[in-house]
Formats: sequence, C-alpha cells, structure tokens
Amino acid sequence: MRHSKGIKKLNKPTDQRVAMLKNMVISLFEHNRIQTTDARAKEAKKMAESLITLGKKGTLHARRLALQVIPHKPTIKQLFSSIATKYKDRSGGYTRIVKIGLRRGDGAIKSLLELVE
Repeated sequence: MRHSKGIKKLNKPTDQRVAMLKNMVISLFEHNRIQTTDARAKEAKKMAESLITLGKKGTLHARRLALQVIPHKPTIKQLFSSIATKYKDRSGGYTRIVKIGLRRGDGAIKSLLELVE
C-alpha cells in the first residue's frame, strides 16, 4: 500500500527517477538554478531543501547522510561550505519555483527552480 508516500512517480521506474532527481539537485547546487517541468521541480525542491537543512547542521553525521543521498563530494563540499552559510539565519524556504511558460513540443508547464538569494 502507498499510504502517506509523498513522492510523484514522474512516469519513470524508481532507479531512473532517483538518479534524475539526484542529478537535478547537483545541477541546482552548481548553477543556482535549473529549468525543468513543474512536477520535476516540485520533487527536486523537496530533496534540495532537506539537503540544505543537513548542510546547516554541519556535523560529520549530517555530511555522511548527505553523501548517502548525493554521492558527489565536490557538491557536498560546496553545500556544507558556501550554501549552508548563506542560509544560516533562514529556517526553510531555500528554493523557489517560478513558472515560465509551456514547453513547445507537448505543452508541459516549464518551471525555473532556483536558490533564494
């Protein structure tokens, strides 16, 4: 049963969906913004917000938990050094989703997922 499972399937198998979301979050942390569909942006936002909260803790345990989610050491280093210090006084709401129109091919809603300044 899927009771209380708050994740969208995004029309992909689990391994492909998890890999896509990890890559989207890595790109978000590297470039500070990504352009994607609205449903994908909402799922990537959940993962990014929880990782930034882990980065604010700054402990070794939090770093290892973040490495379990995203096994990309340069991104984790950037998360714990620059991104976490930028949001040290903010208690959530580190990202924003801005709708930017429809995709030309199929009319899907495109969104811009960006880190709040």
